[in-house]
Amino acid sequence: MKIQEIRDMNVEQLKKMLAEKRTQAVKLRFDIAARQLKNHRQYRVLKTDIARGLTILKQHADQK
Repeated sequence: MKIQEIRDMNVEQLKKMLAEKRTQAVKLRFDIAARQLKNHRQYRVLKTDIARGLTILKQHADQK
């Protein structure tokens, strides 16, 4: 996800996106452990998206 797409979201959309990404991360972690996933890079990209979302969420909280 691009950073501009995340910045355009409101707080509720950010929280929903973070919850979805976290559940995907758990599933990917189990798939990696079970050696069912060939592309480990997906997990890194997912973690980066979560970090970006948390950063923007914190920035929204600091502005209020």
